[in-house]
Amino acid sequence: MKAEILQIPVPDSDNFSYLVICQSTGIGLAIDPGRDPGPLLTAIRNRKVQLEILANTHGHQDHIAGNRKVLENSSAILAAHPADVPDADLMLDEGTRLSVGDLSVEVLHTPGHSPGSVCFHPPGALITGDTLFVTRCGRADFPGSDPTALYHSLQRLASFPPETQVFPGHDYGPRSHSTIAFEQQNNPYLRCPDLESFLRLRMGA
Repeated sequence: MKAEILQIPVPDSDNFSYLVICQSTGIGLAIDPGRDPGPLLTAIRNRKVQLEILANTHGHQDHIAGNRKVLENSSAILAAHPADVPDADLMLDEGTRLSVGDLSVEVLHTPGHSPGSVCFHPPGALITGDTLFVTRCGRADFPGSDPTALYHSLQRLASFPPETQVFPGHDYGPRSHSTIAFEQQNNPYLRCPDLESFLRLRMGA
């Protein structure tokens, strides 16, 4: 079963929130409410989604500032990697599987942009946070960033089937979402032949 994935622009920013819905049960998973979770909450209400989990791809404020408002307006629990969001109700790590109705959403630990960055893998898709953008990738010069780890995380994502849909954390590219095949062809960070060339491109090293 494929998930229904709603990509929701966050007002006054270039961030995206996501709502992953199990169509057979109406149960949902929300990801990264951003600083203004209003549109996300509206989508939950309009679609009559039973929100069980609010998850974060990483702990930067532009992604998590709306957590409290979503939790106050739902019965959801908060899920995140402890390296980035240590007070989450559900601690995510490599291989964690989230049950969203009849869907199973796999968690991939993809450090680099931050120590606790994760990507979510519902059937047929990757929700990549600030690890992979359309034709770009996340910064690796923040406190806690690790450009070598980011390279390996990106290589891992690039190994997914070409038709896998890519849903990024920001609207930075020529389109709002893409596929692994598109990124393999058009993303210079995925086309780097080795770590050294990636470091030169990403860090100017």
